[in-house]
Amino acid sequence: MEEEYPAELSSGDNFVAGPLPDDPSETDNGQDIDPAVLDRQARQELIRVEAELDRRWPETKIEPSLDRIAALTTVLGDPQKTYPVLHVAGTNGKGSTTRMIDALLTRLGLRVGRYTSPHLQLVTERIAVDGAPIPIAKYVETYRDIAPYVSMVDGAGGPPMSKFEVLTGMAFAAFADAPVEVAVLETGLGGSWDATNVADAQVAAITPIGLDHIQYLGSDLTQIAAEKAGIIKPGSVAVLAEQEPEVQRVLLERAIEVDATVARAGSEFGVLQREIAVGGQMLRLQGLGGVYDEIFLPLHGAHQAGNAALALAAVEAFFGAGKDRQLTVDAVREAFADVRLPGRLEHVRPAPTVLLDVAHNPHGARALAGTIAEEFAFRRLVAVVGIMADKDARGILEALEPVVSDIVVTRNSSPRAMPLEELNELALSIFGEDRVVAETSLDAAVESAVALVDEVDDPDEPLSGGGVLVTGSVVTVGDARTLFGKEPE
Repeated sequence: MEEEYPAELSSGDNFVAGPLPDDPSETDNGQDIDPAVLDRQARQELIRVEAELDRRWPETKIEPSLDRIAALTTVLGDPQKTYPVLHVAGTNGKGSTTRMIDALLTRLGLRVGRYTSPHLQLVTERIAVDGAPIPIAKYVETYRDIAPYVSMVDGAGGPPMSKFEVLTGMAFAAFADAPVEVAVLETGLGGSWDATNVADAQVAAITPIGLDHIQYLGSDLTQIAAEKAGIIKPGSVAVLAEQEPEVQRVLLERAIEVDATVARAGSEFGVLQREIAVGGQMLRLQGLGGVYDEIFLPLHGAHQAGNAALALAAVEAFFGAGKDRQLTVDAVREAFADVRLPGRLEHVRPAPTVLLDVAHNPHGARALAGTIAEEFAFRRLVAVVGIMADKDARGILEALEPVVSDIVVTRNSSPRAMPLEELNELALSIFGEDRVVAETSLDAAVESAVALVDEVDDPDEPLSGGGVLVTGSVVTVGDARTLFGKEPE
């Protein structure tokens, strides 16, 4: 999914304030160091690293060019060329598809590096090896290792490297150091000039493309599609989700231009059958190499079924699967059954049920609303919504309105959050006064939502069947995961 960018360290991370010794021996007087002390020390170092990175251009400020990241990778010895790459771009579903590809490749026996953005709670989530975020100490070490080379690039003239460019360089270096056998890269914004595009992927997977980040990518779907099509490289395989006709045309033109092989959802692969099941859905998927039956996906929504088909086809393309040449079906089943996607209709509390979803643009909100309507039967569903100021808040709220009974608007922890007064006025115009509550903090908003769910006008009405949905922003959901005691994944 094309996502927004939260603050790097959540206020809920509970870092311990105060200086720590630079030399661990000063802590234990020669004895074994308490792991808690080491963890605290690593987190303090992480704060220092993020403070340095935060002096750079943020991920919301972009100067379209691959020159800086190319210069960095050159002086690092081109680590991104030491392993094959699968690249994922699109508007919504990028993160989900990337994690599914990771799960499939891992289950099929490869050591996988995964680079995604943004993160929900902790920046280390962005760089994952073996299906888990790299340790904090490794993140800090990687940054310190490449920092002198970043300074060299900064000093070569022109704008200094952006934060996202540095993080991308760190991911490339960490994967080479691991080492991984394959890397799965999710673009940050766009495609052609996204820092990840300095890597030459042999498979490019493109999720559904819609309008988002129009201030950077343009307000025309064909312009956005042309930018994202840039990840399709000469001689690669382009695996395309179902797209609007004008988008599909642009993607196919790019594939023809660079002599890439094309696989299209609805033609060479797709979802043949989908049945709602307890805790997710049961799928029958058409892959490039044949049909895969009895695939349980522990995720909700037709959009996630589409993401699963896209991920499967991308992995088949990577291994060279084709007519009558399938991946091991049992391995595919096991991989999908184990997929975990934090913040995608994630269940974090029972009675009342609390769900978290990162939908943060109208396209994503419509998919979320459709899933709620189709797969859930809440007696009353109250939405807790915090949105970034640069997002289409009206479009998000209008998509949610038919499926929620009430809305509690709030602010998340980002300085880029939409002012509460502005969001409240917008919600009142869409939902009406009787259905809107405003709270200045997320924890108060969740409490109000739970209270609304538990309200009973009829004493005989059962309390079961109520729910709370926290959505509207990646940052809002990250804050909520911390609030509910969830660890970064």
